[in-house]
Amino acid sequence: MESVKDLSEAQLKFKPADGGWSVEECLKHIAITEQMLWGRLDGNLKEAATPDKRAEIKITDDDLIKKIEDRSTKVKTVDPAKPENTPFKSAAEALAFFKDNRAKLIDYAKSTGDDLRNHVITGMPFGAIDGYQFILFISAHSNRHMQQIIEVKANPDFPKS
Repeated sequence: MESVKDLSEAQLKFKPADGGWSVEECLKHIAITEQMLWGRLDGNLKEAATPDKRAEIKITDDDLIKKIEDRSTKVKTVDPAKPENTPFKSAAEALAFFKDNRAKLIDYAKSTGDDLRNHVITGMPFGAIDGYQFILFISAHSNRHMQQIIEVKANPDFPKS
């Protein structure tokens, strides 16, 4: 939130020549993806724990974070998470939506008694992960795109105001 504070409309909409996303597009993607991922985790947690699937988890917490945050590997997003497919009309709208969802996730993480390690979610980019790792995934995904925002702002053609 601090990195996009006080950016002008021109700065929010600036797109790098390489075809990358603008700051506004990054914000829209982060906001909708956070909601989608949280929804998937919440749905999984409403089902019975699956400790029998723990053996399917092949990635450590640290490696999961590193892989998601690694911007050297480009990843195509699913259509519903593309900025142009989100319901947000502006960066401010996306940021407010993100703040609301992130607050809910933080409250959940601080207060949950759910057995996150025994709720295994399959079909993820790095194979099966547990509920705890899923929360790490959500945070690391936001950080990945935070890095992207920093890259956009560091572009020599980024508007001065």
